[in-house]
Amino acid sequence: MDILGTRIDLLNLQESMSRIFRAVASGKKLWIVTANPELIYRGAKDKKLQATISSADFILPDGIGVVWAAHLFGAEKVERVTGIDLTLKILEEGQQHRWRIFLLGSKPEIVKKAVYNLRQKYPAIDFAYHHGYFSPEEEPAVLEKIERFAPHILLVGLGAPKQEYWNAAYKGSAQIRMGVGGTIDVLSGEVKRAPQFFRAHNLEWLYRLVSQPARIRRQIVLPLYVCKVLKQRYFS
Repeated sequence: MDILGTRIDLLNLQESMSRIFRAVASGKKLWIVTANPELIYRGAKDKKLQATISSADFILPDGIGVVWAAHLFGAEKVERVTGIDLTLKILEEGQQHRWRIFLLGSKPEIVKKAVYNLRQKYPAIDFAYHHGYFSPEEEPAVLEKIERFAPHILLVGLGAPKQEYWNAAYKGSAQIRMGVGGTIDVLSGEVKRAPQFFRAHNLEWLYRLVSQPARIRRQIVLPLYVCKVLKQRYFS
């Protein structure tokens, strides 16, 4: 499925998790992108970014806007797969199989709190972490820390597109590399997920906008994305 030039793999949450499990079990490396409308729109404007994203092993539909576009282009069954939902599945699986999971991103106190919470809930997982506020000069040391830990899973919360460029550049840093945006903030408890009602009715974007008004600058992209999708569907 092509949306504004970005390939979207129409895998559901369980299918995505099955691929991750098989990759870990076999020693295979995977890079996963969870693509929301903002990332897809930016990719349509920035061909370097689009080419980088397209080199991922699979690109998941993260956001109701991506699901809507996939339906518009003829896909019958599309499930939204968010970074946070896939992360929670990974944590459940990691608890059973004693995986090593590295969290990279967010502020120092936030990622530290997230890992503290996770260690209480998933004691069988070996966690390590580093905050996302490092300079280019510090990057080699951060990479060395990750590689020394040799994680099964690397969750990169550096924000888009920085996390995509990181995962593309450092293919050997972990078996599974996935950009997770603000997921670390949620795991820390500092940012609340939308209540189930909003998630069930595909209104999580509205909850985030109301609870975090500063996001309005990012949400401006959405009508532009809709216009470009309609143009691709009906005028190209």
